[in-house]
Amino acid sequence: MKKVFNKMFVTLTLAALFLAACGSAPQSAENAFSVLASTSFLADIAQNVAGDRVVVESLLPLGADPHAYQAAPTDVAKIAESNVLILNGVEYEHFIEPLLENAGGERLIIEATAGLTPHTMEEHEHEGEEEHAEEGEEEHEHEAGDPHMWLDPNLVITYVENIRDGLSEADPEGADSYKANADAYIAQLQELDTFIKEQVNSVPAERRLLVTNHKALGYFAERYGFEIVDTILPSFSSEASASAQEIAAAVDAVKNSGAPAIFLGEVENADLANQIAAETGVNVVNTLYLESLTDGEPAATYIDMMKHNVTQIVNALK
Repeated sequence: MKKVFNKMFVTLTLAALFLAACGSAPQSAENAFSVLASTSFLADIAQNVAGDRVVVESLLPLGADPHAYQAAPTDVAKIAESNVLILNGVEYEHFIEPLLENAGGERLIIEATAGLTPHTMEEHEHEGEEEHAEEGEEEHEHEAGDPHMWLDPNLVITYVENIRDGLSEADPEGADSYKANADAYIAQLQELDTFIKEQVNSVPAERRLLVTNHKALGYFAERYGFEIVDTILPSFSSEASASAQEIAAAVDAVKNSGAPAIFLGEVENADLANQIAAETGVNVVNTLYLESLTDGEPAATYIDMMKHNVTQIVNALK
């Protein structure tokens, strides 16, 4: 993805006819300050910083998987009406560049992961992607790295700081409020980190083994002392596919490690996991919320989402 997601004002052009066809027009200066986040969990994080000065909306609906999201024409109108757009970055929002090109107007774009260094894929995993591409499957030609940094609350502190600074730039009069809100939310994230550590400590070290559908829990595992035994899909995207050789390797890895469960996000296809579970006798836990919040329990907020996921993982591993 082009490096348009730095924290700067980005000017994009398009004739107003496209927006008229969508039933919308660019926001006027007289309208309320508008903030749009790419996903529901980012919107919640940002809302904690924004407080009561502005309502932060999510571009993607609840339950949507950003890896597989198909943009709708109304998404262009939503972006066109925004003054501030908050993205995760690290090419997580691979679908958004054409929307930006079509939206027109001027807005501040905040990249929540700015300043963080993502995990990168191993060289042999890139080779595997190239083989899939040769078979005609859609793959990202240039994998920027693992974007799932929000699954480590300590990295979300940087998200909060970037959002605080961006909102203060867009709305200088609210800078003191954004700082106070950010400080309060950072304290909550630190409490969340303590909670996760306490829960994980109830699992014997030798059982802190994760088998996942795709590479989503790398930062979580690194922070809290888990070993990732295997990932069924050798990619950071849930839209990837696995070869027969990779599935066989996953079966062997599960059998050899003694891992008791395979963990999936709620929006992910469980077919491969169920196939491996049938051959290994392990459980499939497909009730994690990794990419989206829920309408009410169990993942109504980012912090709720993390507590729910930790509880599911810990209970499956004890």
